[in-house]
Amino acid sequence: MSRSRIVIVGAGFAGYQAARTLSRTLPRTVRDAVEIVLVNPNDYFLYMPLLPEVASGMLEPRRVSVSLAGTLPHVRLVLGEVGSVDFDRRTLRYVDPEGRSGELGYDRLLLTVGSVNKLLPIPGVAEHAHGFRGMPEALYLRDHVNRQIALAAAADDPEEAAARRTFVVVGAGYTGTEVAAHGQMFTDALARQHSRDGQRAGGGRRLPEGERPRWMLLDIAPRVLPELDERLSETAHRVLRKRGVDVRPGTSIKEATSEGVLLDSGEFVPTRSLIWCVGVRPDPLVKDLGLETQQGRLVVDEYLRVPGHPEVMACGDAAAVPDLTRPGEITPMTAQHAVRQGKTAGRNLAASFGYGASRPYKHHDLGFMVDLGGVQAAANPLKVPLSGPLANLVTRGYHLASMPGNRIRVLADWALDAVLPRQAAQLGLVRSWSVPLESSSPEVARTPVS
Repeated sequence: MSRSRIVIVGAGFAGYQAARTLSRTLPRTVRDAVEIVLVNPNDYFLYMPLLPEVASGMLEPRRVSVSLAGTLPHVRLVLGEVGSVDFDRRTLRYVDPEGRSGELGYDRLLLTVGSVNKLLPIPGVAEHAHGFRGMPEALYLRDHVNRQIALAAAADDPEEAAARRTFVVVGAGYTGTEVAAHGQMFTDALARQHSRDGQRAGGGRRLPEGERPRWMLLDIAPRVLPELDERLSETAHRVLRKRGVDVRPGTSIKEATSEGVLLDSGEFVPTRSLIWCVGVRPDPLVKDLGLETQQGRLVVDEYLRVPGHPEVMACGDAAAVPDLTRPGEITPMTAQHAVRQGKTAGRNLAASFGYGASRPYKHHDLGFMVDLGGVQAAANPLKVPLSGPLANLVTRGYHLASMPGNRIRVLADWALDAVLPRQAAQLGLVRSWSVPLESSSPEVARTPVS
């Protein structure tokens, strides 16, 4: 007898959880009859909430890259990027990392292709900004920041030095706020190492006048972290301001150039660093499938099934999953929902083969948390607002509990960071042309609370 095949496209939060749930749910006696195949461009699951710590030199890249083959037993990994799906023939075509085409048939299909950077029609942004959606972007930003601080220290022109020490982050949501918070601490440490008056700037003392890096955080919203409770938003704003971040709510950019950015207020800010954290949109594959969409996301029912194709399911950022807690609305594009939708999809796929019962997706938000670097954080687990060291402890505890691997290594890096200076060497592995703003496609990650 031929084996039935379940194909999962994408190994972000939703896809990984679905594969993990399936591999644990299907009884051992049927594993020879049902094959689980996971198609993903990379051989790792990326724990994106900790990417700002990778970009700021606190964590090594492999700490947040969890091996798919090593943590998903009974799942076959196919490296490739899916380009099309033939729903009539129940096949999909993909291209592997070496450019070779392949085809896979399926009996059940789960689409979890995630999201990419949201682009706005602002002149120069696509050419001069860099997103923050995956490991290449984090590694590029870490090298870029190192390079700019070193070049600023060597520059004879004070205006050039000031421009290189200026970093502009657009988007004050979870990602942008964390990037700015960690970035300011990281560049302060780098600037002390490069300071021309090293004795006065060393040992964590204040940098000489004019040598401190400047971080700007812009957003058209009236406050940072508009998704959070106002008290937590104010806490984050206060921490950022105290650290030296120039927070500009109600502000965006009109144009980006190689020399800087023009704000909508008319001010021109000289900079060599524009970091785009505005938001996300569904992966472009979604619109090419020919299926019904809502707000650019695949329409599914409460069981995550695609109407008209009972063998096809979708979840995560790519799917417009009905929010049963708010009738008439769809779930937000967050990791909190992606994780839980992935688990539901895994159970429902198992149920389609007679193991367990299908269940609708329904979830109440239990809170969010934002790591502000150092011992600072803002969190509201179970709707209880926390800030400062206690929130930081809760945040780190949650990350360790949520990661499917590498926990001890992450904990070791955190411990070393508390007692040793960060390594500032540039690796030179990622060039700017290899991380254009349009290229990244992992799932969005906003830190959920279980």
